[in-house]
Amino acid sequence: MKFEDLFLEIGGFGRFQILVLFILCLPRINLPMHFLLHNFLAATPPHHCAIPPQEAFENLTTEEVLLISIPRDPDGTFRSCEMFSQPQFQLLLNSSLQPENSSTTQHCQHGWVYDHSQFTSTIATQWDLVCEQRGLNQATATFFFIGVTIGAVIFGYLSDRFGRKAMLQLSLVCSVVFGMLSAASVSYSMLAITRTLTGVALSGVSLIVLPLGMEWVDIQHRTFSGILTSIFWSIGNMLLAMVAYLVREWHWLLVAVTGPCLLSIVCLWWVPESARWLIANGQVKQAHRNLLRCARMNGRKDFTVSPEALRKMATDKKPGGSYSYISLFRTPVLRKISLCSGAVWFGVAFSYYGMSMNLTGFGLNMYLSQFVFGVIEIPAKIIMYVLVNRVGRRQSQAGCSCTIVLNVSSFLLAFTSLRSIVAIMGKGFSESAFTTVFLYTSELYPTVLRQNGMGYTSFVARLGGALAPLVFLLDEVWRSLPEVTYCGVAVCCGSVAFLLPETLNVCLPEGIEDVEKTHAPESMPPLLK
Repeated sequence: MKFEDLFLEIGGFGRFQILVLFILCLPRINLPMHFLLHNFLAATPPHHCAIPPQEAFENLTTEEVLLISIPRDPDGTFRSCEMFSQPQFQLLLNSSLQPENSSTTQHCQHGWVYDHSQFTSTIATQWDLVCEQRGLNQATATFFFIGVTIGAVIFGYLSDRFGRKAMLQLSLVCSVVFGMLSAASVSYSMLAITRTLTGVALSGVSLIVLPLGMEWVDIQHRTFSGILTSIFWSIGNMLLAMVAYLVREWHWLLVAVTGPCLLSIVCLWWVPESARWLIANGQVKQAHRNLLRCARMNGRKDFTVSPEALRKMATDKKPGGSYSYISLFRTPVLRKISLCSGAVWFGVAFSYYGMSMNLTGFGLNMYLSQFVFGVIEIPAKIIMYVLVNRVGRRQSQAGCSCTIVLNVSSFLLAFTSLRSIVAIMGKGFSESAFTTVFLYTSELYPTVLRQNGMGYTSFVARLGGALAPLVFLLDEVWRSLPEVTYCGVAVCCGSVAFLLPETLNVCLPEGIEDVEKTHAPESMPPLLK
């Protein structure tokens, strides 16, 4: 007897599964509120050098003091990072006579003055992470994603070793602790450390929620459950825009986005441990109790499978300890799948976070951009649900590279009114690519290596997420270089999806030998053999 046969007894998608999925979707809402928080946490408002008071300024207005103290750019705006070494009083007579000698300017000597009309405070204004320190501001997001990368490896192993539910609870508790510590940070170093640890903790939520939900539903509803949990990510996107709009002080913003984890911790006590995991690890009695609970809630009172039958299923399974991340690269087909899927995940994450963390670059208010980006993801995911079942996983995944075309178009239309529309469409395709790659990868890897495969690809994806915010710094070399970089990486990595095998209407592989037989390396590139 296979586990899928048990769904005939307990019901493959009834009230029990619906309630489990709904509860698991609650922590899913929290993920984008932290993953994309950098847009608001580290926002840099307009600023200029602080000008110390002098007796000569007593009869001058604030505008006149700025005029003689800070140089202006050709467009008439005051520079953010420079000031005159000496007041230029001649500018009061003719403000167009800007000094051409660079020796008359210097870097800000007395700090900065910030425009607080949009943000009460951010980490940029708290610790003056502007101008020469701008890199530290962008690095905050990188530190977070480094934590997520480390967490993918840790929780990928721990969830197989100690169970899905226990590790999900641990992940949520640690997220609350480190999230609150981040809000209480008194120095940049403390914030960097606590945000990194928050990323480690939240990685467990990102990695465990989808597999735990899919392990409780039958094959026919796996795609639906994956799309459903992904839609709640989009809801979190929209909620982030509203929370950030209402809470403009960065300490309380961190508290606001971390607090809902407490609700998830409470509700998660009702969700039972995965019966698949329990059987695979010999915990047959607990698995039987969970299956009986599922059957009764689904109205299947004639559940007759005995613990002895489940025990036989457990003895027929190979021990999970004999497999590791190294097993992903030992055989030809798995090696090809791992290398190609890793490249696809990197490109998808790199372009997705590149667009998501550039809210001010598309001609819309940043709160509106965040909200619209969340809204556009929902119809995109619904369309993707139809495509992956009709066209196939591989074509849908590669087809989502249309986001690259739209990104390029967004770059080419940088100075037109169409830029915002193109960017929104590109964001929708980008999220569709992320949704598809989660489903696609879970079907490519065999059961004995599925969690290891998801952990590995998530690790590679978070490397892309960690590098994405740093690419913004390339605008100092060429203003459009970040967009060109995102497009180039996504084109190369997205094209690799054509090398992956199709999994539409293909049975999920149980062992490595199933993968090697089903996806024979007929057209495998020599370097991947």
